[in-house]
Amino acid sequence: MLRVEYQAADLESGILSDWHEDRGYVGVRVARGTKPPEVIPSLNDTLRDFLSKAEWYQIWDGEILSVHHPQSPLSVRFELSRMEPSPIVHVREYKGQIVVPVSPTATLDQFLRILNRSMEQMLAGGQFFQVWRGEIVTMDSPGLAAA
Repeated sequence: MLRVEYQAADLESGILSDWHEDRGYVGVRVARGTKPPEVIPSLNDTLRDFLSKAEWYQIWDGEILSVHHPQSPLSVRFELSRMEPSPIVHVREYKGQIVVPVSPTATLDQFLRILNRSMEQMLAGGQFFQVWRGEIVTMDSPGLAAA
């Protein structure tokens, strides 16, 4: 089983987000007390770092995409939504890309709660897998290293 979890945390001064990975799991911590517009640049940097070091892949029309794919490198990008009114979070998946428009008025709690639900739904689609210490981990894999 795969899980991506975003959570508020007390981080070191000046750190707005960080990540850690385990078998079937990615945890992204966001500085408690911040607002989504403040953390979006840091989240984009954090996820770029994660994707450059981890082995997560997207399957798109039978093609396997990673951060190293020459035409469609896998990326995740958070951005402020320009829609009025705006949903709190609206995850959009494309070939090699996950784009996450975020309401500029969302609280951190709203943002994280809806983002986590959206990640569950996206991963349930079965289009992603992780290679963890040589093992291919999918949504159908038993167990989860972290809860």
